[in-house]
Amino acid sequence: MENNKLSRREFMALSGGALVKIGLPGTFVKLSHAKNADLASELRPDGRLRIPPGQMAVESIQKMGGSTGPGLDPEWRLQIKGEVKKPTTFSWNDLMQFPQTDLLCDVHCVTGWTLLDSNWQGIQLRHIMDVVGATEKAMYIIFEAHAGYTTSIPISEARKDNVILAHTFSGERLPEPHGAPLRGLVPDRYFYKSAKWIEGIKFSATDELGYWESGGFSNSADPWKEDRYK
Repeated sequence: MENNKLSRREFMALSGGALVKIGLPGTFVKLSHAKNADLASELRPDGRLRIPPGQMAVESIQKMGGSTGPGLDPEWRLQIKGEVKKPTTFSWNDLMQFPQTDLLCDVHCVTGWTLLDSNWQGIQLRHIMDVVGATEKAMYIIFEAHAGYTTSIPISEARKDNVILAHTFSGERLPEPHGAPLRGLVPDRYFYKSAKWIEGIKFSATDELGYWESGGFSNSADPWKEDRYK
């Protein structure tokens, strides 16, 4: 759902059936109701339900729209700026020198689908934070992506082990529709916080409402609290 806005009415209309059309490219195939019922009772290690309230598990992730990003452009760079001690611009080769993390996680879209056991590879954001050195004023991370898309998370969230800059999905280089060459991945927030086609990361003393958040969607984006709207 990340970069093409849906109305609240369209979001609220999403329910029922074996196939779910969400008003964007792609059809999402739900798991059976029986399978979803079984999964709905499972708990994560932190005690929260594996499938958050109002979500249904699907078989695969589809293209979610948005303005096409730079793909595998060799001139692509990632700029780190703002409240950091060492503003830095990383090339692709620079990023590949960081420790690489394999992450198996569930992701949750605000439209109501959950993809279980998705497999990603990338760089833990905290490794980059350690290199550039956030100042004492830094309280938020602002992801800056292609075509002016932005979203933010608290710096405490950014330091979690499961927050990565992903370049590989299901064992293959991240496809362009899913954010190549690099996307954020913040599994414990709704998926619009996992910005595609990242071009910059700004450290900020104050929060900035992103593309979806400024349009009425929740800035906290907590799936277990169903924080979908302001």
